[in-house]
Amino acid sequence: MKQLQTTYLKVSKGFTLIELLIVLAIIGTLTSVIMVNFLGARERARDAERKSELRQMQTAFELYRADQGTYPPAPLSACDASLAIGGTTYMQKIPCDPTATGQHVYTYTTTGTTYALYACLENERDGQADKINNRTYCTGTTNWSITVVNP
Repeated sequence: MKQLQTTYLKVSKGFTLIELLIVLAIIGTLTSVIMVNFLGARERARDAERKSELRQMQTAFELYRADQGTYPPAPLSACDASLAIGGTTYMQKIPCDPTATGQHVYTYTTTGTTYALYACLENERDGQADKINNRTYCTGTTNWSITVVNP
């Protein structure tokens, strides 16, 4: 009688080096894509905050003009100071730009009957940014101007 030969299949326990390298490459690619999108989201969030604060300032200036007959004199007090005259407070705190560094500050100019508020957006392609960049306030290479004027 022939002896029965038993063959054993080798069962692998783990991953090969090639499989591990492929997984690491996929994880690295996904991480870089996510980080690029995340950084852009932070810039867009700061720009949204800037636009919101400009609208708040615009509302306060219109209330000021309705009471005083003219817009507040320029330059404004430092950020975090109040905008008040007499016993009336129009803004508890004049807002500061979210980054408040370099060109990222709010600039206010007025003639008494008109005014303009300027800020620099980090997203140069923002749909509400000025069509022509105001290089007095923003470089145009790392930021772009947005202007709010009296209605």
